[in-house]
Amino acid sequence: MTSPVTTSTLSETESRTRGTLQRMMATTDPKLLESSSISVTDAVLGSVKARLLHVQEYTLLSARSVTCMFSAPHYMSDVMDQMDIIGVGSLPIVLLTGFFIGAVMVLQTAAQFERFGQTALTADVVSLALVRELGPSITGLLVAGRNSSGIASELGSMLVTEQVDAMRAMGTDPVRKLVTPRVIATVFMLPLLTAMADLFGLIGGYLVSALTLRLGAVTFWTRALNILEFSDLMQGLSKPIVFGFILSTVGCYQGLNVKGGTQGVGRATTQAVVTSSVFILVTNFFLTKLMLFFAGHVFK
Repeated sequence: MTSPVTTSTLSETESRTRGTLQRMMATTDPKLLESSSISVTDAVLGSVKARLLHVQEYTLLSARSVTCMFSAPHYMSDVMDQMDIIGVGSLPIVLLTGFFIGAVMVLQTAAQFERFGQTALTADVVSLALVRELGPSITGLLVAGRNSSGIASELGSMLVTEQVDAMRAMGTDPVRKLVTPRVIATVFMLPLLTAMADLFGLIGGYLVSALTLRLGAVTFWTRALNILEFSDLMQGLSKPIVFGFILSTVGCYQGLNVKGGTQGVGRATTQAVVTSSVFILVTNFFLTKLMLFFAGHVFK
């Protein structure tokens, strides 16, 4: 008779042999290799389809947030609250950043203009760079980092705790109640924040130029204001409107599509900041190209 120990040993040996043969077949059998390649292709196609689905859902959410602006109810109290949170709450960091950006620009450009004895041109360069490009871009990125993440975390927490489902059960449209007020508030407040950042950037540039270049206040402010044209102001104040719409809708989309509980809220917050920042920088290129075309052909 065969002992139980011997039987178990034989079964373990057979299982190891069978596993070895299966691994060898997986690396040599053409049918298995073909099935594995198909699975990789399916994974790539599935990833592409998921990305396209995200784009479609984001587009639909953005369109609904706009259409809700033109029909009642409007929830103006929520709009005012969001204006306070987004606009007033972001004001200190925007002003501080704008001030030091203007100061650094004077330090960087003054050394080059001193070689040619044209230090007064520092005011021209700082004014144009701040109003056209640095003011809108830096303000958009700062507000995206502060408020887009906040919107995503707030709406994500509401979704996880089933507050959004409760709103639907009570007959309230979550897009009209949660998304549209945030979009309106951001679109209205970001141009104002950009204008304040430009002003404090010029103040910082003037203080540094007065201390390092001995440039007078009349000379600096006269050149800084006279160099600006209507096309420059249009470019500097129209970009924040688009940036505000982008960062608010991206934050709302990420927040309303949280999956995975509280961990999903953290992931949505990170994705909101990264996506909105990259989206702003990419859109900035095409907006700049479009604005320069209008400046050269329309607003001559």
